[in-house]
Amino acid sequence: MSVPSSADPVRFAYWVPNVSGGLVTSRIEQRTDWGYEYNRELAVLAENNGFEYALSQVRYMASYGAEYQHESTSFSLALLLATERLKVIAAVHPGLWQPGVLAKLGATADHLSHGRFAVNVVSGWFKDEFIALGEPWLEHDERYRRSEEFIRALRAIWTEDHVERSGDFYRIRDFTLKPKPLNTPERPHPEIFQGGNSTAARAMAGRVSDWYFSNGKDFDGVTEQIHDVHASAAAAGRPAPRFGLNGFLIARDTEAEARDTLREIVAGADVEAVRGFGSAVKQAGQSTGDRKGMWQDSGFEDLVQYNDGFRTGLIGTPEQVAERIVAYKRRGVDLLLLGFLHYLEEVEYFGSRVLPLVRELEAQQPADEEETAPAPA
Repeated sequence: MSVPSSADPVRFAYWVPNVSGGLVTSRIEQRTDWGYEYNRELAVLAENNGFEYALSQVRYMASYGAEYQHESTSFSLALLLATERLKVIAAVHPGLWQPGVLAKLGATADHLSHGRFAVNVVSGWFKDEFIALGEPWLEHDERYRRSEEFIRALRAIWTEDHVERSGDFYRIRDFTLKPKPLNTPERPHPEIFQGGNSTAARAMAGRVSDWYFSNGKDFDGVTEQIHDVHASAAAAGRPAPRFGLNGFLIARDTEAEARDTLREIVAGADVEAVRGFGSAVKQAGQSTGDRKGMWQDSGFEDLVQYNDGFRTGLIGTPEQVAERIVAYKRRGVDLLLLGFLHYLEEVEYFGSRVLPLVRELEAQQPADEEETAPAPA
């Protein structure tokens, strides 16, 4: 199976720093802040510098360099009300939410923001959060089975009346939500994103999700994942979800400066926090027999950016970064989810120096040229 590149321009999202500690687990200076005032300024700046989406992180307790956290759904709504065009994606844990309750919150947020609310369904990697809150910690594939049931229920509540569901995790009896979220030509309900790298995650995305988020990957890793997600969607008889890729972007005037910044980040790593995080996330996916779960092959340097963002290779001059972004687009990536060291400065630098080059390179591709990524053997 080959995957054609989308004719649409590649889209951009950024990680909302609503969790303390920045986007790298390092003692290097990070000019960022987890508070609302900073994030409100950042959201306005981002929507004026080419970002279509923002993703609010979910973390419920102190861990691995993240001592403080703002709750994702309420923070997302605050950012939606502070902006005009930005779509904000709230990360949520099915094990800690009932789908009808989230559906109600999402419908209200969607009306207040004129159709800009979205969710990212996170199946969960942090066992201690579930244990601390008295919730059961399921095995890996069971967490994804629960997430799939959650998404099916959420979509039904957002689009149907008199919803009846009798599953293993959620039971809903003759439930009708009013008002429902907005139904627009762009989307019939708030977009449903989903993360994960494992075989279970890829299969689930093909069956039920609108978007699939991957941890940082190189070209081969992206090609493999897109192939698997598209195959799952084809088997389910539905359109394939769009593909989002995590990347930590270090664009500087020279390649040497960008590489030096990466070295400084890794050299300043909080070793204890990185190793603790690595142990936690790897135990969360150890039940995947084929070892394709998130972080299963991540080394120490990869985990300094806790979603493998260095692996995507968006490090260099604006020209080098733009070329790599477009190369990912040609392989089927629809959206880049970006993190930065110094958010305000670097988001503006991205908008003025990198994004125009991306659009130029996209325009140079003939309209009738179909770029395809080869299927893995």
